[in-house]
Amino acid sequence: MTLIQAILLGIIQGITEFLPISSSGHLVLFEKTFGVAEPTLTFGIVVHLGTLLAVFAVFWKDVASILRRPFQRLTLLLIVGTIPTGIIGVVFKDFFESLFASGKTLGFEFFVTGLVLFFAENINRGYKDVEETSLLDAAFVGVMQGAAILPAISRSGLTISGALFRDMDRDFAARFSFLLSIPAILGAAVFDMKDVLEAGVENLDSVSLGAGFIFAAIFGYISIKYMIGILKKGKMRYFSYYVFVLGALILIDQYLTHIFF
Repeated sequence: MTLIQAILLGIIQGITEFLPISSSGHLVLFEKTFGVAEPTLTFGIVVHLGTLLAVFAVFWKDVASILRRPFQRLTLLLIVGTIPTGIIGVVFKDFFESLFASGKTLGFEFFVTGLVLFFAENINRGYKDVEETSLLDAAFVGVMQGAAILPAISRSGLTISGALFRDMDRDFAARFSFLLSIPAILGAAVFDMKDVLEAGVENLDSVSLGAGFIFAAIFGYISIKYMIGILKKGKMRYFSYYVFVLGALILIDQYLTHIFF
C-alpha cells in the first residue's frame, strides 16, 4: 500500500464511518474500483482507532461523565445496546467476512440502507432523552448496529434510524449512535488484533499507518459534526438518494457491464 492510498483510505474511513452511507461498503468499492489490494488487518485496526479518537474528541464530556459516574443510566443503555451487536458479530463472523471478500451483495445492501434512511427521516420527531429511553429501545438500536456489520449497511445510518424508529429525540439519537460506536470499534479491534497475532507480525509501513490514522481521525471529526447538523435539520433523506443511485450503479455493473465486479 502506497502513502497516497493510505491517505485516501483514511479519508474514506473517516468520512463514511459517521455519515449514513457505509464506510465498509465504500472501502470495498474503492478496492474493487481502483484495484487496490485489501488493506491489512493492522491498517484496518489503525484507521478504526482514528475514527474512535474522533468520537472521543466530539463527545468528551459524555465520555468523561461516564468515567466519573460509571453507574448511570447512559452507561446501562450503552451496555444493553452493545450486547446484541456483540452476539451478532461473533455468531455470524465467517458469513460477514465472506461477503466482504466477494462484494457480491454491495448493491442490494446500499439499497437497504437507503430505504431505512428514507423511512426514518419521514417519521415524526421523537421525544425520548436518556431517562425516557427504555432498555428495549437500546437493545433495538443494538440489533440495528449488528445488522450493519454487513459490508454496505451503514452503522451510523441504521443506529440513528433505529433510534428515531424508537422515538428518541434527534439530538439524543445522534449522541447514542456515536457513543455506541465506541465499544463496537474497540471490540472489533480486539478481535482483529487476535487474528493479527495468530497470523504473525506483518511487514508494516509506519508512515502509511500514521497517515491513515491521522486522516481518519480528522475527517471522522468533521463528519460527526456535519452529521449532527444534518440530523437536526431533518435532511438525512438526501443520503438515501445517494446510496440508491450508488446501489443501482453497482447492480448494473454486477449483472450487466462487469467492469469492476
